[in-house]
Amino acid sequence: MKKLLIAIIGIVAISCSQKKDLPVPAKPPVVPRSSYSFESTAVWVDEFDVPGKPDVNKWGYDLGGHGWGNNELQNYTSDNANIENGILTITAKKESLDNNSYTSSRMVTKGKGDFLYGRFEISAKLPTGKGTWPAIWMLPTDWTYGNWPNSGEIDIMEHVGYDQNKVHITVHTGSFNHSINTQKGNFLLVPTASTEFHKYRVDWTPLSIKGYIDDNLVFNFDNNGQGFMGWPFDKRFHLLLNIAVGGNWGGAQGVEPLAFPASMEVDYVRVFKLVESK
Repeated sequence: MKKLLIAIIGIVAISCSQKKDLPVPAKPPVVPRSSYSFESTAVWVDEFDVPGKPDVNKWGYDLGGHGWGNNELQNYTSDNANIENGILTITAKKESLDNNSYTSSRMVTKGKGDFLYGRFEISAKLPTGKGTWPAIWMLPTDWTYGNWPNSGEIDIMEHVGYDQNKVHITVHTGSFNHSINTQKGNFLLVPTASTEFHKYRVDWTPLSIKGYIDDNLVFNFDNNGQGFMGWPFDKRFHLLLNIAVGGNWGGAQGVEPLAFPASMEVDYVRVFKLVESK
């Protein structure tokens, strides 16, 4: 019996010694926990009160007609955006330019409005028609983590004309994107998306990206603290407003030429600075 007891103690001792030698798994970075709010006065704003072309101090344009990575049909110009009666109108038209059968505009704040965190509010009325693909969104200014999707994308509002009134809010990262079927997003049915103005909003903090439609929470994406592949949203981003024509998603059910011209109307764009309290 004594020999058996000594043998058992020896086995336990060896087992414990082996456990001590096992490597300890590395802990993921700790995401700092703070409370966040936003200033009540916009730090960057365009109310589109001056008629004519958009303010060159606030907006530039992405130009051209090379498909934009999605087999889109439009040629982007600076001619398809205009302000009248306090409303910005971006119009996609059925007209030939170079090798494209449609024209549109893609307005950007890059170099004129680049932001790290904040509340972003845009009031807009969306176009109708099969083949339209309007978007209010954000891209990285510096592409610190590499090409899409590694440096991220924030879609404040996306809509495709063949699925009328279904409005999407989405993020894209290296770990979470549609090309590997891991995309993170949500949608809301908005029956008057194309007949009335609605407020599309994103609250972006170091902890999360929350998407709202008319101040109703639709989408939440948390920072999991596991690095840029899951959370590249710690660098500067800029805003984009555009209507694409056709493309992999917008043209998934074809393009109806008689739907054009088709317009997205924007009443205002407002950006509010993040306030942190420990």
